Amino acid sequence: MSLPGRHSRRRLVAEILIVLGLSLGASAAYSVVSITNRLTRPVAISQQTATLNSSLSDRPTFDLIYQLMSIFFDLVPVALVGFLLWQVARPHLSRLGIDLTRPGRDALTGVGLALAIGIPGIGVYLAGRALGLSVNVVPTALDAYWWTVPVLLLSALRAGVTEEVIVIGYLFARLRDLGWGRWQIIVATAALRGTYHLYQGFPAFVGNFAMGLLFGWLYTKFGRVLPLVIAHTIIDAAVFVGYPWAAATFPGLFS
Repeated sequence: MSLPGRHSRRRLVAEILIVLGLSLGASAAYSVVSITNRLTRPVAISQQTATLNSSLSDRPTFDLIYQLMSIFFDLVPVALVGFLLWQVARPHLSRLGIDLTRPGRDALTGVGLALAIGIPGIGVYLAGRALGLSVNVVPTALDAYWWTVPVLLLSALRAGVTEEVIVIGYLFARLRDLGWGRWQIIVATAALRGTYHLYQGFPAFVGNFAMGLLFGWLYTKFGRVLPLVIAHTIIDAAVFVGYPWAAATFPGLFS
C-alpha cells in the first residue's frame, strides 16, 4: 500500500489513538499509574497483590451477569478494528492476519507456542518473586460456582483475542500504512504489550516485551494471527484455571 497523504496520515494517527484509548492503550496508562502507586507505597512491591479475575458482585447470579457483560464489552474494540479493516474481497479480515484456511495447522502451532512461551513465562514470574521485584499475582479470586471455570476460560479467550488482534493484527496494518519499518513496529508493539502488564512488576514488563518481540517477528514472517490468539488463550486458561490446583498442590512454591 502506498504511503497516505498528510491529511490521511493525521486521520490514521487519530484512528489509532482512538482504538488504543478504547482498549489496550487505556490499560497501559492505568498500568503505569498502578506501578507508580505501588512503588511509592511503604509496603514492598513483593508484599503487594494483583488479582486478575475478581468477583463483581456478592450475589452469584449478578456476578455471572457482570462477568459476561465485562467480557462482551471488552471485545467491542476488536469488532471495531474488524470493521475498520474489513475488505470486500475474501478473506475479509486478511489485513488483520485472520482467515480460516488452515485451522488444524494454526491450532497445532498455537499449542506449540503456548508450551514454548508458557514455561519460561512461569520462570520469569517466579524469578521476579524470588528477587522481590514482582507483586503476588492471584489469577482468580472468584468463588467456586458452576459457572466459574467457563467464565475463566472466556476471560482467557478475551485476553487472547483482544491483545493479538489489536496489538498484532491492527497495529501492524496501520503502522505499515504510516510507513513504519518492520522492526520499528515489532519493538513498539512489544513495548505496548509490556507496558500494560507493568502493574504486575518490572519482570512482567520484560517477559511480555520478549513475548511481543517473538509474536511480532512470527507475524511478519507468516502473517497469521490465529496461532498467536490460540497460544495466548491456552497460556491464560492454564494460569486462570490451573493456578488454584497448583497453589494447593505446591503451597511453598506459590506462597
